[in-house]
Amino acid sequence: MTRRPLELRLNHMDENMKPYAVFPDEIPGRKFTNFSEVRDNIIGLTDKVCGTNKNIVDKPIVLQVYSHTCPDLTLIDLPGITRIAIAGQSEDIEKVTRMMAHRYVSDPRTIILCVVPANADMTTSDGLQMARQLDPKGIRTIGVITKIDIMDRGTNAKRMIMNLEVPLRLGYVGVKNRA
Repeated sequence: MTRRPLELRLNHMDENMKPYAVFPDEIPGRKFTNFSEVRDNIIGLTDKVCGTNKNIVDKPIVLQVYSHTCPDLTLIDLPGITRIAIAGQSEDIEKVTRMMAHRYVSDPRTIILCVVPANADMTTSDGLQMARQLDPKGIRTIGVITKIDIMDRGTNAKRMIMNLEVPLRLGYVGVKNRA
C-alpha cells in the first residue's frame, strides 16, 4: 500500500555504467546498486514519516534511478483516494488524498494512469471521476485494470478491458499479478 507519494525519476545513461539509485533528499550522498536495498529503504522511509500504521502523508519520497535500460521519465505512485479514516489515519484523510491526487494529475503534461480494481464497480471509481474532470477530452488518461487474478469465479473483466463499461479515449490495459 502506498502511504506517501513516490516520485520515481528514471534517467537513461551510458551502457558502460552499472545501474544505481539515489534518494537525494532522504539519504544524500549514497548510491544503491542493490535494488532490494532500494525497496527496503522505500519501506523504511515511508514508516519513518507515516509511522508503521496505515497513515498517509503528503510528503514525497524522491528516488532517482540511473540505468541504460530505462528512458528519461518520471513516474509518480500515489496513495489511492481514501474516503473513511481508520485507526492511525487523520480524520480528513479523504481531503488529504483528493488534494494530493488533484495536485499531481492537474498538470496538463501528466499522463494519468487511472488504476481501477477489476473486482469492484468501476462506475464508482473516484479516480476515473477525477480523470474525467481534469482531462475531459481524454487525451492523457489510460485506464489500468488490476486484481484480475482475484476476481470471483464466473466473473470477468472483458467488458472493462474492451472499453465498454466506462469508455476512455485511450482505453484500458489489464494487469494480472504473478500467482
